[in-house]
Amino acid sequence: MAEKQQKEAKEKKAPAAEKQQKAPKEKAAPAAEKQPKYVSRMRTYYEQEVRPALAKELNITNPMAIPRVEKIVLNMGVGEAITNKKILEDAVKELTAIAGQKPVINKARKSIATFKLREGMPIGTSVILRKDRMYDFLDRLISVALPRVKDFRGISGKAFDGRGNYTLGIKDFMIFPEIDFNKVETTKGLNVTICTTARNDQEAKALLKMFNMPFNN
Repeated sequence: MAEKQQKEAKEKKAPAAEKQQKAPKEKAAPAAEKQPKYVSRMRTYYEQEVRPALAKELNITNPMAIPRVEKIVLNMGVGEAITNKKILEDAVKELTAIAGQKPVINKARKSIATFKLREGMPIGTSVILRKDRMYDFLDRLISVALPRVKDFRGISGKAFDGRGNYTLGIKDFMIFPEIDFNKVETTKGLNVTICTTARNDQEAKALLKMFNMPFNN
């Protein structure tokens, strides 16, 4: 009798186990939709407008030979940091606000007794921008910052280095809207170097003109 009861119990359990195995699996929750990747407005403008126009103007048939902006270097020299370290700390914060990227601190390579400068002392800060951040900065520089210069009459078109790179000196960095006037103790200058893949200065100037760079000559 005991054996029969065990068999009957096994037979009852078997169909229940089969039902559990055949039970449909619950559907996984749908994955979150991917947000579209951010692309700078100036970068889109370059790809759609500048490249074709530049290739036509310079008679370039190879797409890889069309000049483009490779990187932008922002450099802020702070000589007063020798005696006052707080000025350098402020410069790092202000350049971070302008560039949207944390800069590095530049140190002296040589000791100069006349300026009480020793090798390894921090004397400035700089940052290198590439890709979308580079195009965003270029957009703000041309569209917002330069028009805010007092009595602005354009920038020099002769500040090229012979290799297709352009350097612009800004006397007062407060032309950038990211800087809060109330938090600035001393005004500082800023050097902006635009590095391009152009083979010569003429091609580089043509490229920057396409970006509406306000050259006065």
